[in-house]
Amino acid sequence: MNFQKGEIIAVNKPYGMSSFGALARVRYLISRRMGVKRVKTGHAGTLDPLATGVLILCTGRATKRIEELQAHSKEYTATLQLGATTPSYDMEHPVDATFPTSHITRESIENVLARFVGDIEQVPPSYSACKINGNRAYELKRKGKDVELTPKNIHIDSIELTDFDEETMRMGIRVNCGKGTYIRALARDIGRALGSGAYLTTLCRTRVGEFTIDRCLNLDEVEEWLENQEIENIE
Repeated sequence: MNFQKGEIIAVNKPYGMSSFGALARVRYLISRRMGVKRVKTGHAGTLDPLATGVLILCTGRATKRIEELQAHSKEYTATLQLGATTPSYDMEHPVDATFPTSHITRESIENVLARFVGDIEQVPPSYSACKINGNRAYELKRKGKDVELTPKNIHIDSIELTDFDEETMRMGIRVNCGKGTYIRALARDIGRALGSGAYLTTLCRTRVGEFTIDRCLNLDEVEEWLENQEIENIE
């Protein structure tokens, strides 16, 4: 392997770690294995800290492929809690509002999900990395400032209802979508379309392009994996 010429590594980002934190750990291990101070490394698409799954890392000259890799289709699995919302539409923040759920049925969910397939507009979550006048939206929100984001055009290939528990009002979905889709925003919009509310309790990115989660390295496996690689010397 030649990490300067460029390699692409798929890792399974663990729960609670930022995408940059996972990148920094892998970059440190590669740099140490090569005996250099720092190997150029970037990632192709951020995952929220509370999400797990496929994170594509590019090294060296392969960082030029980041934009290409970000454009690949993606698959996610998620669990939604119906009947409540949080400011971030996931479990990073506590519930801030509750809504009725007695009218929600499996049939109504199936009908609502069908509305989100195809080309749609989506307003990103205010707690997101979207920039407003050079500032990250989530940074402004954490400072107590109002954030207004404009809708973006996205494409959703398919949404499958994988589970629904009428007692707990939790539902599972599998989503195949294009670049720029926020599953947290999708949860928000599904809740609203059901005449209720919703937020994510779990989120996993199971595929980016041809990179599937079963082909990913767990973060705690990277060090041993590197030890077993034949690495070209730096010229």
